[in-house]
Amino acid sequence: MANPDEPVVLGEEIDRVRLITLNRPRQLNVISPKVGVGRAFSAGGDLKVFYDGRKLKDSCLEVVYRMYWLCYHIHTYKKTQVALVNGISMGGGASLMVPMRFSVVTEKTVFATPEASIGHHTDCGFSYMLSHLPGHLGEYFALTGARLNGKEVVAAGLATHFVPSEKLLELEKKLISLNSGDVNAVKSVIEEFSVEVQIDEESVLNKQAVIDECFSKDTVEEILKSLEMELGKEGNAWIGGVLKGLKRSSPTGLKIALRSIREGRITKLSECLKKEFRLTINILRSTISGDIYEGIRALTIDKDNNPKWDPLTLDKVNDVKMDLVFQPFEDHLELQIPEKEECRWEGKYENSVYATLQQINE
Repeated sequence: MANPDEPVVLGEEIDRVRLITLNRPRQLNVISPKVGVGRAFSAGGDLKVFYDGRKLKDSCLEVVYRMYWLCYHIHTYKKTQVALVNGISMGGGASLMVPMRFSVVTEKTVFATPEASIGHHTDCGFSYMLSHLPGHLGEYFALTGARLNGKEVVAAGLATHFVPSEKLLELEKKLISLNSGDVNAVKSVIEEFSVEVQIDEESVLNKQAVIDECFSKDTVEEILKSLEMELGKEGNAWIGGVLKGLKRSSPTGLKIALRSIREGRITKLSECLKKEFRLTINILRSTISGDIYEGIRALTIDKDNNPKWDPLTLDKVNDVKMDLVFQPFEDHLELQIPEKEECRWEGKYENSVYATLQQINE
């Protein structure tokens, strides 16, 4: 549990510089309604909070709404933002890194979007961000939850600079002393500390030809079949681990994630976030499956790593039911994103219909 006497987010202003530090190191700086330091930048959403609220309808709606609304503003914020990422940066936590003007990673950085494996989907803007990566890397990362190290994150275009961790504190001090949001000045300082990245020969980023061949297929079933065909070819032993992970993952989560990434490729950011909000709420409501709660149970509660998915296999995931989780809400129930600059700060949760409904219920 978080110490109630300790703020979960530390804010500090030094002249014209504002510092924001996530301050729940023991919880890996997860994002929760209780709203880095330690070995994690942010491990994403607080899965235990989701699990504890499974029997109360929409118990996590507020934090989901606020997070997705925030994601839009991080993407579109005009002031220069710098993320210093010296540790785990996964799922929703990585959404506090990738969209920044400058995102600095180190050899301790670990990136992944593993949501589909537990019956969730690639959220917090990642159906947009991953779908715009070269080739079909987006499908690969969304379905497999593959982990990238710091150098790979830069090489993939998901971060801007690699700085050795021992130089990070000095970089932070120099950025503060710069006392300016001038983009070129900030970039120049970061480049003083950054080094050119060279990924290892065995990096998955060197396997893109195979990834594009397999993950371009229309369905998850066809992707698996294509991977199995490629597995037998020389130099493709790495596919064995990929197949094992996919077959262990939630069939429903995989299908939702693939469709969401494909839609993200042809949809603007604001529409992706609205879609992701619908998907998250419908998944938490167990609209077509309770896999997210079973996945969290197996991964973080009982830790038996033996989830019982419902349905158990890909062929049992009903396409008609799939449409239910993607179906738009009524306009007033959608995530309210202000796309006009003059209305930038509209759409906040406290001004939404959901806040009104919550007050009535209380």
